[in-house]
Amino acid sequence: MSMTAFPALPGPYSALPASLPVAIDYPAALALRQMALAHDDHPKYLLAPEVSALLHYIPDLYRQTLIATLWNTGARINEALALTRADFTLTPPYPFVQLATLKQRTEKAVRTAGRAPAGAIPSRIVPLSDLQFVSQIQTMVATLKIPLERRNKKTGRTERARIWTIADRTVRSWLTEAVELARADGVVFSVPVTPHTFRHSYAMHMLYAGIPLKVLQSLMGHRSTSSTEVYTKVFALDVAARHRVQFQMPAADAVAMLKNIKSEDYVALAGRGSVVQSEQLNQIVLKSPAILPKQK
Repeated sequence: MSMTAFPALPGPYSALPASLPVAIDYPAALALRQMALAHDDHPKYLLAPEVSALLHYIPDLYRQTLIATLWNTGARINEALALTRADFTLTPPYPFVQLATLKQRTEKAVRTAGRAPAGAIPSRIVPLSDLQFVSQIQTMVATLKIPLERRNKKTGRTERARIWTIADRTVRSWLTEAVELARADGVVFSVPVTPHTFRHSYAMHMLYAGIPLKVLQSLMGHRSTSSTEVYTKVFALDVAARHRVQFQMPAADAVAMLKNIKSEDYVALAGRGSVVQSEQLNQIVLKSPAILPKQK
């Protein structure tokens, strides 16, 4: 999948085949992402087909499910690596996962009975709306026999067992291997693929699906809307591009229009102040032979 050139932005969005998770104009979405890449402050994200393609090059179920978790929840890597089986509630109709940052987990560990520390934020709930992902989690737990608890060798205490007992750098190496496998197969990604890329990808995917910004703020665990609004900057480019605002007009028509407005008309209009009444201006402009219909 070469991303060096993109089709021109078309007009209105058109529905794409049902094989896409969210019906978007994919060529236009690629072109929009390419435009956003020109600005360092804009998020670097993958689109749904790109994530699915990348997961194809991670054949190992254990690895693939972790990356799928980042993609389906928008979790930070430290949040995902702290997950246990107990954090997932996979029963219908609304399966969900409970996420907490490292800071929140530390606060919870030192919290005493009574009120929580000032400024503490409870763990956030993220619904798992893709049933294929829910099924993947269940399959991995059953296949790999992931335990609910295990004994801590250092403390001797029984603790909830983390699902992925690895470090951040290990996940990065998995992604590097997948990107290299994809490149060898002719599939190229135009953005750097890191664990955090999937958090940005989740946010953009949810906005494409029509999720309101305030809802996304809650799902992402952002304290301030300003952190979430960074994603709307990408869509601001899209709105501006699709409006196709025209700035040029035929020079001959412009000259004819200005010639038809007499100098005394300019003086009269200026004498009424800088605000020109639209009806008066229309009467003057309509005198222009460039606007009147041509006589046959």
